[in-house]
Formats: sequence, C-alpha cells, structure tokens
Amino acid sequence: MATPDVIIRSPGPEPDWGQFVDVTARAFGFAEETSLRALMAPAIATGRCLGAFDGSQLVGCALFFDMRQYWLGRPVPMAGVAGVAIAPEYRGRGAGRALMTALTQLMAERGFPLSVLYPATLVIYRSLGWEMAGHRYEAAMPGHALLATGKPDVRLRRPGPGDAAEVVEVIGRAHELARDCGPVTYDETEMRRFLTRPGRYADTASYAYLADDGFVGYRWRHGNDELFVDKAVAASAETTRALWAVIGSHTSVAETVRAQVGPQDPFWWLQREEAASVAERESWLLRVLDAPAAIAARGFPPVDIDVPLHITDDLLPANSGRWRLTVRAGTGTLTADPTGGGIHPLDPPLALDPPLALDPPLALGPRGLAAMYGGTPLATLRRAGLVTGGSPAADAALDGAFAANPYMLDAF
Repeated sequence: MATPDVIIRSPGPEPDWGQFVDVTARAFGFAEETSLRALMAPAIATGRCLGAFDGSQLVGCALFFDMRQYWLGRPVPMAGVAGVAIAPEYRGRGAGRALMTALTQLMAERGFPLSVLYPATLVIYRSLGWEMAGHRYEAAMPGHALLATGKPDVRLRRPGPGDAAEVVEVIGRAHELARDCGPVTYDETEMRRFLTRPGRYADTASYAYLADDGFVGYRWRHGNDELFVDKAVAASAETTRALWAVIGSHTSVAETVRAQVGPQDPFWWLQREEAASVAERESWLLRVLDAPAAIAARGFPPVDIDVPLHITDDLLPANSGRWRLTVRAGTGTLTADPTGGGIHPLDPPLALDPPLALDPPLALGPRGLAAMYGGTPLATLRRAGLVTGGSPAADAALDGAFAANPYMLDAF
C-alpha cells in the first residue's frame, strides 16, 4: 500500500474537535469529547500537540506532558508522550512513524533531556530509539487485610485547585528524600486540572488528601466493591501511616484494594499478613533526547567512574559521537571526547614500555543508552545486542553508577 501524503503540523488554535473524537474512537474504541478536550486543549495551546493531516483530514495525533521524572531523587525534565492515535486505514503506511519522528524532534527542541511513554506496540517506538526502562505496578489485596497503621496524629486536608503548586512540591519532595528512580510529577497547570472537578483527584468517586509532607489520591471502582489507590506518597513514617489509615478506613465496605505502588514502597512492610500481590505490571519506555543534559540532571550514587562511550543516534544526531562519561560525588557529566580512547593522552606524552593499552569505548545506540540510563545491567544489554565494545571493568563501573529499580505511579 502506498505511503499517504501526510503532513505533520500543529492542529492550530481552533481545532476540529469532531475529527479528534473520530480518530481517537477509531483507534481506541471510545472517545468522549469533553474529557478529550480537557486533555488536549492545554497541549494544543502550549504547542505540545501535533496532528497528522491528509489534506484537511486529521488522521493521527500525539501530545506530550511537561513533567519531571526523579532519578535517584533528582528531578529531570521529562516529556511524557500520550494520546498517540492513528486512524486504522493509515496504519502501516508511515503516518505513525512520521508523527512520532516529528514529536521526538519537537520534544528535543523544547529542551527536554528525556521522554517516556507507555507503548501499545513496541516495534515502532524501539525503531525510533525508545527502550524498556521500568514498570508501573498494581498491588491487590482483600480489603480486610489492608494495613496495621493505627491512627497517627497527622493533620490531613482536602486539596483543591488552589493547592496545585503545593501538591506538586509535596510529591516531589517525598520522591527526592526517598532517592526514587522513575516516579514523576506534572507541572502546576496539569495538577490544577487534576484537582478541579471533574478531574483525576476530584470527581464523584475520586478523592484526595494532603498533609505537610504527603499526598494520597484514590477512587472507588465497580460501585463500592473496589478501592483504587492512584498514589500514596509521604516523606515520614507518621504521614505514611496516616495516608494508609484513610484507605484502611474504607475496608469495611471495599472488598478489594488495588494500589499503584513501587517495589520498595512502605506499603509492603505495613501489612498485617502477606496478603498483597502484584496483580498487574505495565512496562514503560524511555528515550534520551539530550544525552549530556540527561546525565547532568540525573542523580548518581557516590561512585567515581570515567568511561568512554561511542553513541550513535540517527534521529537525534546531536547525541552521536565519542563521549567521556564521568561520575564524581553523585554528579555525572558527558563531555565530547574526540580521542575516543580509554584514557586521555598525557601532555607531554609519557613513553611506556610496553605501551599502555587503551580500553575501547562502549558502543551503543539510543535504545542501549535508554536502558543503561534506567539501570539495566550491561550484561543484559550485551546479551540483547544493544551494546558492544567496552571492557569488563567499564561494565562493572557503569552498573554501579546507574543501578536502579525504576517504577512509576502514573499512567498517561
């Protein structure tokens, strides 16, 4: 089938919402205009949305959120890709690839070091440089077995739209102090939308509570048979127990509690019995858009490494080249290294007999770089064919520097 003559551009200030509803419904089976407009209108207004057009007909769309993703407790600007929809008759003809190529370049131009998405399919995203980096977990347990939390003396209040900035700050501080890898915060505008009826944390069956150092958002599902905890994060033991006590107060009604929690969340240590299990695991993909900026913004453990890299990135050629990756005192830098050797040449040169051998640089493309950034061991990446070159000593150093067990508490 011939590739369509598709143009990728902004939908413009007055988009045809009927076309957006039609494309989204054809792609995912359902779309409701009010909620779709609430999602897409801010992205269109701020230039975070692109459409694929065949003439005047919208045949695809995609947008991204302005987010921060925490890596060892440090917030890294991140573009969260969402709303990717392609009309069925245009799939497999290049429209999706053209749309995602343009969106990737737009996110890089906007200065985001990283991008994350939840894939409906892996093939196209991997071909454009995304790779699996972490997961979103849902734990499930009978309501009656929830938690032995007691009743901590912590003041909780109901946040509204005017509390958006504080909610973002409280959630971010909790992730920072926990040295988390993977969780995100939205910008203040998006959080305000979540706290405005109807919104993620403010609806007929959705609720939230805010403490000085913690936040919980949850909703009822299937009537009142199931309670779903969107997120419960806190910086102290007292507030952690207070937030889960709110959830536990409902378990005389809720038969089941499902919660988005990380693998090291205190949730697992607060149960009366080993009643909870991981009921769902969804993978998310990472893409490094600006390699030096992504390394500079990320948190690292207190290791001391100096490793040569050779990155190849055809879609974002500014990432390509020979680099020097160093980590000192918890901070990483990626600097251009035209020598490409395992050590910098001495000036003046030192005559050695026999000559000092240089380690070859670790060679990797955008997929290998994304997976390494997310903490995937180098041995795994070698067996998957995503990295070559380097040395055993460099592999060990990189594993220590990037060690992580990334997770997210948000689906988008």
